[in-house]
Amino acid sequence: MLKLLFILTLALSCTSENDSSKKVLNLAISSDASTLDTALAYDTISSQVVGQINETLYEYHYLNRPFTLKPLLAESMPDISNDGLTYKIKIKKNVKYHPSTVLDESRTLMAQDFINQIKRVAFKPTQSSGWWLFDDKIIGLNSFRSNAKKDLSNFFDLNVKGLSAPDKHTLVIKLKRPYPQLIYALAMAFTSPAPNEVIKASNNNLNRGVVGTGPFRLIEWNNGLNIILEKFDAYHDQKYPTSGDQYSHKNNLLADAQKSLPLIDKVEFKVIKESQTRWLNFLNKKIDLIVLSKEHFSLALDAAGKVKKEIKDKGIKLQIASTLTYWWLAFNMNDKILGKNKKIREAIAHAVNIDSYIEIFTNKIALKANSIFPPGIVGYDPSNELPYSYNISKAKKLLAEAGYPNGKGLPVINYDVRGNSTVSRQMGEFIQKELSKIGIRIKVIMNPFSQFLRKARTGQLQFWQGGWALDYPDAENVVQLLYSKNHPPGPNSTFYTDSRIDKIYKELSQTSNLNRVNGLTKKAQEIINDDLPWIMQFYSRNYILINDRVKNYRQSDLIYNSLKYINVKE
Repeated sequence: MLKLLFILTLALSCTSENDSSKKVLNLAISSDASTLDTALAYDTISSQVVGQINETLYEYHYLNRPFTLKPLLAESMPDISNDGLTYKIKIKKNVKYHPSTVLDESRTLMAQDFINQIKRVAFKPTQSSGWWLFDDKIIGLNSFRSNAKKDLSNFFDLNVKGLSAPDKHTLVIKLKRPYPQLIYALAMAFTSPAPNEVIKASNNNLNRGVVGTGPFRLIEWNNGLNIILEKFDAYHDQKYPTSGDQYSHKNNLLADAQKSLPLIDKVEFKVIKESQTRWLNFLNKKIDLIVLSKEHFSLALDAAGKVKKEIKDKGIKLQIASTLTYWWLAFNMNDKILGKNKKIREAIAHAVNIDSYIEIFTNKIALKANSIFPPGIVGYDPSNELPYSYNISKAKKLLAEAGYPNGKGLPVINYDVRGNSTVSRQMGEFIQKELSKIGIRIKVIMNPFSQFLRKARTGQLQFWQGGWALDYPDAENVVQLLYSKNHPPGPNSTFYTDSRIDKIYKELSQTSNLNRVNGLTKKAQEIINDDLPWIMQFYSRNYILINDRVKNYRQSDLIYNSLKYINVKE
């Protein structure tokens, strides 16, 4: 899916009534996980849970910025042929899976497990959100997708020419053309290993989770209440980093260097939908870490944006973190009204006061977007200017040119919000009020986040707030949101189609030449400025309050397996 985002609020404490001798991490999430199937988990909440249970061949170094990849389940970085078409990867030996009634106790990680998972992503009945990563890239994978159809026996019987395991601990991937982003794909949950035994026993229904190799194993999942994970005692040898960037040294993030991971015993994700409830628990020191929501900035921070004295005196620190997450207003380009009438989209672009939206809902901390690309990746141009700005007179003129003067004759437009909290409702009402100024009537539709995801994956949205946290720091990861072959259930939930964008996407997926990337992203920006499937809003920053008992916390929207690094003072 469009990496549909939701506000994830973390919370932790070092003990609980039932775990007084253990280090327990309590996290508050604003919605339940939609799935724990690694081939499907693509929203931030599900990814946060899956990242603790399942692992990938590669991971991002926790303390390095810019982000760098390093081996996790692989022994080393891949051996890549000179033509960029063959990747040979050695797999770590003796890596155990979590206890399972399906797997033999002696079963350890094998190269075939990675092949299984890539096949699962390609297998149509899985309905994986990650198919875009491999579509038309690995030799024989698209043929497998077509020939396997919906038959699970075909899944096991049919091989993929470009995927092989010459021995138990060697994986070979052969590509149709150079694909430099493959290394990033191998660090995403979509490519976590999946044993044959688990796939067969579940009939490929892994919503409750693939049996993982990660630092924590699933103990309970009580829908709508909590998800409980416990330290995996047989976790393979992983150590806390011994190096990091300047920020790491300045903030004492290397004190646990070389200690075995994970550093805590248990994690509980508690579903707490209302931010006010999380805030009250934080004030009562039942929660040690919270990402500030819109309504709590004035309670926590003074006029200068510093932590108020009465809160600071409780031993609470503020961490301000830039992100690779950003937001826009999105249109369904298949919609017979919004998608087929560019003048309406232009009118809406000039009718919504983005500055006011940022002030109200981010307490002025977000950065107003000037591009479809976020800062921090090659291809972002800080000098770029969008072809629209807040101008009610111009918006009314455009709406009249669209054939609907003052909105006369225009049907009510559905605006779906991505949650059912008070803030979600207020965000929808803001858009509703803004567009009423030019005569456009908006029906705000509240959705539990899981329902919003289903609508996006099935093409049921008309007008909504789109958002994206980059899967990896590459411009190709943005343009794939607009690639025509990625229509739902893929990440292009707008159904946008343009052959020029398709061509740009394909070239971006094959080149690492920085000058060429800059030229391609500039052209992509020009096309989207003209077609307007998106109205850009802002780039996110997080303000996080942290109790001083919490150690090693560093915010990142790329690193989903971060909890193994967190510690608490005893």
